[in-house]
Amino acid sequence: MELYVTQLFNGLSVSSILLLIALGLAITFGLMNVINMAHGELIMIGAYATYVTQNIFKSALPDSLFNWYFVLAIPVSFGIAFLFGLLLEASLIRHLYGRPLDSLLATWGVGLALQQLARSIFGAPNVGVTSPTWLDGGVTIMAGVVLPYKRLFIIGLVIICLFAMYLYIYRSHAGRNMRAVMQNRDMAACLGISTRRVDAMTFAIGSGIAGIAGCALTLIGPIGPSLGTYYIVDAFMVVVLGGVGKLVGTLFGALGIGMTNTMFEYWTNASLGKVLVFICIVAFLQWRPKGFVAMRSRSLD
Repeated sequence: MELYVTQLFNGLSVSSILLLIALGLAITFGLMNVINMAHGELIMIGAYATYVTQNIFKSALPDSLFNWYFVLAIPVSFGIAFLFGLLLEASLIRHLYGRPLDSLLATWGVGLALQQLARSIFGAPNVGVTSPTWLDGGVTIMAGVVLPYKRLFIIGLVIICLFAMYLYIYRSHAGRNMRAVMQNRDMAACLGISTRRVDAMTFAIGSGIAGIAGCALTLIGPIGPSLGTYYIVDAFMVVVLGGVGKLVGTLFGALGIGMTNTMFEYWTNASLGKVLVFICIVAFLQWRPKGFVAMRSRSLD
């Protein structure tokens, strides 16, 4: 019983991380059809923003306040990644709409430039972020089963982000405009919606969520310039498996990949488990090419 509970929690933990990483990519890819290969570097920006916030608290504030740096690091990571995404969209992405291959190459180049910039500023070796003491330890739910506070915090953070995105997309005026542009861009423009503004805000919000993902990843291990490259493939797998542009589909995709990956790794090993997950995804997409949840559209193909 203890083993099953542990594996279930590990699967939920992996799924929550994948969901947070892929959440911003899902709305960006779904709305603008832009293949953003720099999404991993936006995660890296959020991680380094957390690192800088930690250092500021260490050097400029009393030690008694250090444990609360992570609470401030979350909005700081979102804000910095949001501003960078806004700048990237205004300077580059806006010229590549309708050209997915060009956007892939351009954002890949941006990602390489950002990695080199991070190496120049912070150095090539990985750096560590000290977790707050209130995240040390875990909850013992039964003999031999301890749920770490760090993992529980990440799951809670993902739930909050998912709920916030639900309120934004389905319960706000800006979200209605976003969904209108997703369904039929030309008709939305004819009805007075500024598709240019919707695109910019959507890309910036997706970048901000990537920054929060980077902040959360600092609780798991050290960070470095190539942090995002480890997760970019998994992020695209979640988006494609769930269904492009659908929030519920992204949730199902993250749960499916996280649970199956944990299960296969327990039965075999990490490398073979990853291969088996790829095979399952390919087989599923042969059956449902549009993923778990297909996006409805009023446009005529």
